[in-house]
Amino acid sequence: MNTNILLNGGVNINSALELLGDMETYNDTLKDFISEVDDKLAKIKEYKENGDMPNYAILVHSLKSDSKYLGFTTLAEIAYNHEMASKGNNVVFVNSNYDNLIKEANRIIALVKMYLEGDNQTASTPKFINPNAKKILVVDDSNIVRNFVQKMLPSDYVVLTATDGDEAIKIVSESVETLMGILLDINMPKVDGFQVLEYFKNHALFNRIPVTIITGDDSRDTIMKAFDYPIVDVLNKPFTETAVTNVVTKMINFGSK
Repeated sequence: MNTNILLNGGVNINSALELLGDMETYNDTLKDFISEVDDKLAKIKEYKENGDMPNYAILVHSLKSDSKYLGFTTLAEIAYNHEMASKGNNVVFVNSNYDNLIKEANRIIALVKMYLEGDNQTASTPKFINPNAKKILVVDDSNIVRNFVQKMLPSDYVVLTATDGDEAIKIVSESVETLMGILLDINMPKVDGFQVLEYFKNHALFNRIPVTIITGDDSRDTIMKAFDYPIVDVLNKPFTETAVTNVVTKMINFGSK
């Protein structure tokens, strides 16, 4: 594939590789982005038209995080501005600048699709599953984050995934005896991460299943609120392969005490 297509379009591939490690992972993550971005943009539009600024903020935050991972610098900046405005309930800013957000998102989508047309690979080698693998649950509304963690962990881990807190609670209730840890996003539609933490508190699960928060919101209030619960750690987005493996090892060791 011709990386000049992305470079000439203002994509910072070097910064993306600092996080994702290699071009194979980067290309796979681009495919993840394309697979879910239309649905994400449709929901962003729906929340904007309904004046639902809390959920609008959650999804533009997710778009910002994905863009940071992939080196979409301009889109990340625009999405961040929309995130801050919607968190402040600044509907005027959101409506006035919405077209600019969508225009840049569509430009990136067209650019990525053009780039990926050069990929003739039809299938990838399936990952070997160790029958004695440790189960880790990744809870995040971003397909990119979920798949990234799955690809980064070695074969002695099985990664279960959930797209929101409600789905996470169902998986926890069914797998409480076998889960070795959870990577839990805070900002999600429907049931968010703090509601999952409350579920853990009410069902005395923290001593049975170690929890690490993953979040792109590094504000002091959010971090302090998270540490009101007996979590293991906080992993800030965007994170690297090393950061993921280190925090998962920390959870496993915490759970074995």
